[in-house]
Amino acid sequence: MNAKKRPVSFYENDYDISEFDEIQVPQHIELAGYDKIHYINTMYPWEGHEYRRPAGTCNHIGEGMFSEASYNPTGSYVRFFDLEEALIGKRVILSFEGAEQAIYVWINGEFVGYAEDSFTVSEFDITPYVKETGNRLCVEVHKRSTAAFLEDQDFFRFFGLFRDVNLYGLPDIHVSDLWIRPKCALDGRQASMEIELKTTKGKTASYADARAEICLLDGHQMIAKEEVSVSESFRADLTISEPVQLWNCDDPKLYQVEIRIFDGQGDLIEIIPYQVGFRTICIEDGIIKLNGRRLIINGVNRHEWNAKSGRCISENDEIYDIECMKRNNINAVRTCHYPDRTTWYYRCDEAGIYVMAEVNLESHGSWQKMGAVEPSWNVPGSVELWQDVVLDRVKSNFEMFKNHTSVLFWSLGNESYAGEVLKEMNAYYKKRDPGRLVHYEGVFQNRQGEWNPL
Repeated sequence: MNAKKRPVSFYENDYDISEFDEIQVPQHIELAGYDKIHYINTMYPWEGHEYRRPAGTCNHIGEGMFSEASYNPTGSYVRFFDLEEALIGKRVILSFEGAEQAIYVWINGEFVGYAEDSFTVSEFDITPYVKETGNRLCVEVHKRSTAAFLEDQDFFRFFGLFRDVNLYGLPDIHVSDLWIRPKCALDGRQASMEIELKTTKGKTASYADARAEICLLDGHQMIAKEEVSVSESFRADLTISEPVQLWNCDDPKLYQVEIRIFDGQGDLIEIIPYQVGFRTICIEDGIIKLNGRRLIINGVNRHEWNAKSGRCISENDEIYDIECMKRNNINAVRTCHYPDRTTWYYRCDEAGIYVMAEVNLESHGSWQKMGAVEPSWNVPGSVELWQDVVLDRVKSNFEMFKNHTSVLFWSLGNESYAGEVLKEMNAYYKKRDPGRLVHYEGVFQNRQGEWNPL
C-alpha cells in the first residue's frame, strides 16, 4: 500500500487486522505478489517521473519527498508471539538482519525505534515493552526513504523483511563488543593476541567479583589462557608460547577463542566461542603481501542472489556459492555493493576466501546522468549534511566484521564519485584498523585533492 494510504494506526493494540493477508518472512514483498519488480542501473528509479534532489544540494531541503510521494509502497507487518522460556527474565533484543529500506518498529503499541540501512543488522532493546505472553510486534517498511539516495545499486529494486528476524536474550552481564587482534611473525614462531571487550549489565547486576576466563584452543589443546576482572571495558593479552600456523586460502587454519564470563557468585553466565586465524596483510614496494608473500587474487564480485527468491537467500545458497568458488579456484570475493548476511563471513573464514567487505553505499544516479559525468548534486560528495549518516554505515560495517580473518580489505562502497565525505570514510578505517587495506574505485573519476585509499 502507498505510504499516504497506509493504515497509520495499525500498530495500536486494538487495531483490527482481520483483513490483513499472510506473508512469509523473510521474503521480498514483490515476490509475494505485491507491488512490481523493477530493475534499473545507473539512474534513480523515480527519474523521469518525479523531480527529487538530495537534501543539502541545489539549495534543496526535500522534506517529505518520500512520505508524500505518489508512489512509495509500504508494508505493514503484524506478528503475535510469546517469549520462549529461556528468554523470560532476560534483557530481550529484537534483531532485523535485513530490512529494505526503512523500518518503524512497535511492540505492544509502544514505539521502539526507526532504522534505515537495508543490508546492515538493526537491533532494538525491547525489554521495557515485552511481556511473557501475548506480544504484538508491528513493523512498517517503506520501500523508499532518504536512504534511497545512498542505495542506488544496479540491481532489482525490492523491499520488505528479506533476511531473518530474531529474538535473543542477554544474561545479567553480557559481552556486547569484542575485538580480537591476533599478531604473529611471518614465520609464525612468535604470536600473541590482544582482546578488547566491552560489556553491558542488567539493572540489578554488579561487576563486583565478576571475572572472565579467556582461552585460545588449537582443537582440544589449550595453547594460551588468561583470567581478568570484568568491568564495563577491559582487555586481555594472550602470549602464545608455541608457533602458530598462518591462515591463507590454501590452508585456512583457524584457532578457537573461548570467553567465559562468571558473575560475582562464581556462576558461569555466558560463553562466547569465536574462530580466528593468524595472518598479516600489508603493502611493500607497491606489492600487496599476505604473510610476507605476494598476494595472488583470483576473485569475483558477488551479489546475494537466488533465481526464485531474489536477494532472500538460504544457507544452502551460501554453501553452493562457496563450493562453486572452490571448484573454480576462486580465492577472493567482494561483497558488492553492500554487506552480506553475517553467516557468509564465517564461511569465508573457514573456506579460506579473501573478502573485500563493502559498505552499503552507491549513489550512481547522483553524478552520472545518461552516461555523462555530471556531479552537480552528487551525494555524499562533500555535502556535510550527509557525512554522519554515511559514516554510520562505515562504522556498522567495521563493527560487524572486524573480527573476521577473511576480511583483508575494507571497501568504501561502489560508484559514488568522490569528495570530502569519502575521504572521511577512508580516514575512519585507516585510524581504526591500520592492519587492513582500504579500497575505493570511484576516485579515478576525480583526482582533485588526491588521497590514497590504501
